[in-house]
Amino acid sequence: MQPEGLGAREGPFAGSGGGGEYMEQEEDWDRDLLLDPAWEKQQRKTFTAWCNSHLRKAGTQIENIEDDFRNGLKLMLLLEVISGERLPRPDKGKMRFHKIANVNKALDFIASKGVKLVSIGAEGEEIVDRNLKMTAGDDLDASSFKTSAKEGLLLWCQRKTAPYRNVNVQNFHTSWKDGLALCALIHRHRPDLIDYAKLRKDDPIGNLNTAFEVAEKYLDIPKMLDAEDIVNTPKPDEKAIMTYVSCFYHAFAGAEQAETAANRICKVLAVNQENEKLMEEYEKLASELLEWIRRTIPWLENRVGEPSMSAMQRKLEDFRDYRRLHKPPRVQEKCQLEINFNTLQTKLRLSHRPAFMPSEGKLVSDIANAWRGLEQVEKGYEDWLLSEIRRLQRLQHLAEKFRQKASLHEAWTRAGKEEMLSQRDYDSASLQEVRALLRRHEAFESDLAAHQDRVEHIAALAQELNELDYHEAASVNSRCQAICDQWDNLGTLTQKRRDALERMEKLLETIDQLQLEFARRAAPFNNWLDGAVEDLQDVWLVHSVEETQSLLTAHDQFKATLPEADRERGAIMGIQGEIQKICQTYGLRPCSTNPYITLSPQDINTKWDMVSVRKLVPSRDQTLQEELARQQVNERLRRQFAAQANAIGPWIQAKVEEVGRLAAGLAGSLEEQMAGLRQQEQNIINYKTNIDRLEGDHQLLQESLVFDNKHTVYSMEHIRVGWEQLLTSIARTINEVENQVLTRDAKGLSQEQLNEFRASFNHFDRVSRGLALWGKTLGGWWRLETKNGMMEPDDFRACLISMGYDLGEVEFARIMTMVDPNAAGVVTFQAFIDFMTRETAETDTAEQVVASFKILAGDKNYITPEELRRELPAEQAEYCIRRMVPYKGSGAPAGALDYVAFSSALYGESDL
Repeated sequence: MQPEGLGAREGPFAGSGGGGEYMEQEEDWDRDLLLDPAWEKQQRKTFTAWCNSHLRKAGTQIENIEDDFRNGLKLMLLLEVISGERLPRPDKGKMRFHKIANVNKALDFIASKGVKLVSIGAEGEEIVDRNLKMTAGDDLDASSFKTSAKEGLLLWCQRKTAPYRNVNVQNFHTSWKDGLALCALIHRHRPDLIDYAKLRKDDPIGNLNTAFEVAEKYLDIPKMLDAEDIVNTPKPDEKAIMTYVSCFYHAFAGAEQAETAANRICKVLAVNQENEKLMEEYEKLASELLEWIRRTIPWLENRVGEPSMSAMQRKLEDFRDYRRLHKPPRVQEKCQLEINFNTLQTKLRLSHRPAFMPSEGKLVSDIANAWRGLEQVEKGYEDWLLSEIRRLQRLQHLAEKFRQKASLHEAWTRAGKEEMLSQRDYDSASLQEVRALLRRHEAFESDLAAHQDRVEHIAALAQELNELDYHEAASVNSRCQAICDQWDNLGTLTQKRRDALERMEKLLETIDQLQLEFARRAAPFNNWLDGAVEDLQDVWLVHSVEETQSLLTAHDQFKATLPEADRERGAIMGIQGEIQKICQTYGLRPCSTNPYITLSPQDINTKWDMVSVRKLVPSRDQTLQEELARQQVNERLRRQFAAQANAIGPWIQAKVEEVGRLAAGLAGSLEEQMAGLRQQEQNIINYKTNIDRLEGDHQLLQESLVFDNKHTVYSMEHIRVGWEQLLTSIARTINEVENQVLTRDAKGLSQEQLNEFRASFNHFDRVSRGLALWGKTLGGWWRLETKNGMMEPDDFRACLISMGYDLGEVEFARIMTMVDPNAAGVVTFQAFIDFMTRETAETDTAEQVVASFKILAGDKNYITPEELRRELPAEQAEYCIRRMVPYKGSGAPAGALDYVAFSSALYGESDL
């Protein structure tokens, strides 16, 4: 950009930087310099150089003012260059009257511009006669300059040199003697021309000569002063220095205007680049979160059970790891995603950019829907896991019961039952022996009938295991079928033997009543013993201390029956004693066996004394006591969990209510509000250790297979949901205050204005929507209602009326289209703030950006890549070059770019 001299019509203080109000003063000032006669040697030299700086534009110059201005020709030419206007045609003659006429034409032109001429002859004879003393003499000093122009130039110099050490511009004489002020002016605008750090205050002549040489060589400002004259003069000539300094102003004024335009463009581009970065971050975070949800849902939808309890418990442990380790960071990501989206939309709205529309499927609502789908699947998966564990637990119980009963039955059938039923011992027996065999058979049938319930129970257990899809159902079915087949075979053999014995009974009628009585009483007692053994070995499944206590009570009741059973055993043994006594009395062959029963007294005594009752009762006592201890531990775990949950649940509820009240009634400055919210957030984060401890207790309960707790209405799921909701609520409230800070700073709102807007909005923000239901009391579900951060149209109208708006239907409808462009039927606080500040906010516009590019382009309708790279920082220049479309107008060089379309796109519907 080529600097211009004093003759440029933009005026001495045009452009940016304060002082533009003096531009009409410049022509008067230049002419005052031209006509003021109070010049000394330095003034004459400076004025001559100043005149030449303008005359060289016309291809000429002067050497001596008195001689070269005498004929009026160069004087007229100088005025034409300065003013940019044409003067009357000069006279061509060389006579004295021709010269006077030309000088008078110049003086008449000066007078027509309102410059008062002092002591100059009407015909200009003084100039023609080489008399340039035009004033009353020594009483005319720098005050003959326009005071306002002088002050404006001084202010410009002070502002430009303020950052420089050893420079303090207070006037146009002594402040410039050391040369540092001139060097500072050059360095401020062209730091590439002077290394200011190497300048010394004690070298004024060197500093001045450096400034003069650089200005003449690179800035096209002729050398008008001598360094020695300035340094060696106590008070350098003020007008001479003002004249020289004004050349720097004209040289740099255009550069400042371009700098201002470039700064505005850089600011707009920086906003765009930051918004693009936020958009890319949102897209990346949304993609990762959706991909995680997409990968997680199939895992949670996999409801293929495991055959063993240990495998299912590993699945439950994996699910607990997911809930405690893998999901919480994603909850934070989801919350952060919403906050980033809101912040981005706020920044776009404040910078008058179009709203951000994420890629298809990545809207906040899409992510929320995907998250809801994940939580639905997650809840179903947890219910399935617990149901499967309960099913496997029952299967284990049933399978163990099946094995015990099958083993007892198989042990009973293995005692030679088929062989005994198949033998023909009655063929050679006496009548008494046959009768004995018959009675024995009847006893066996009684025993067989007693085992019928057990066989049916075994079959029922096998059927239930099949219905519950027991993984070893095949082996259970095989064993059950073998038992049933053997049972059918025993039934057939029993019936055959009974038929044979009944046929023999007609021949053999002797029976020993005592043996029969023994058999009749011993068989039931033996069955009772077997039943007692079975009951004492029976497995159980309990879930509470009360259930265990019930088993202990039943066991105590059983033990209470033992004395009566012992008396029955004594009675049976007494019958056997009678038999032996009769044999001894009558000399009968001692009966080593009872013909009516295979069970001997020794068998009963052995079962009673050694094998069954006296060993199994203490064993069952011990087992039940151990189970009672285990259930008591479980009860302590329940109470321990309940004690914490009953404290944490209300705390979370109170905090949610407190955050809701903070969101609805924030007071103080935004910074104070933010500090308070950050403190609340830190308190909530610090409370997380209590949640972790509760998770540990919950894990202990699940590991102990405890799934119910009557001591609390809060489940771990309720606490988790409440905690996640609390974190989301405080994060959203903090984000709202952050957005208010952005709004306040961008809109130029005071804290009082923002508080007034917030108070008005809160007054009409109805309580209309509760937070998620996540706690259940004895009286039913509870919920917390809070301000929803929105106003309905009627509330919004009432709010505007309360603030002094006189609204008709048409005007209100127009306003609603501004604050609710999507016709959602609600007005958010952000939309309310935008409306209240839209008319007065100072913002960048597309028109301003176009005007700035026009300055950089030198008033052309297009701009070249070279101009962009010259005027803008490298990053911003390349950003513009990549996005600007080629200019399609006529007369443009190759590669020209359309900055108008680019600027419009920055504020319109575009991917920029």
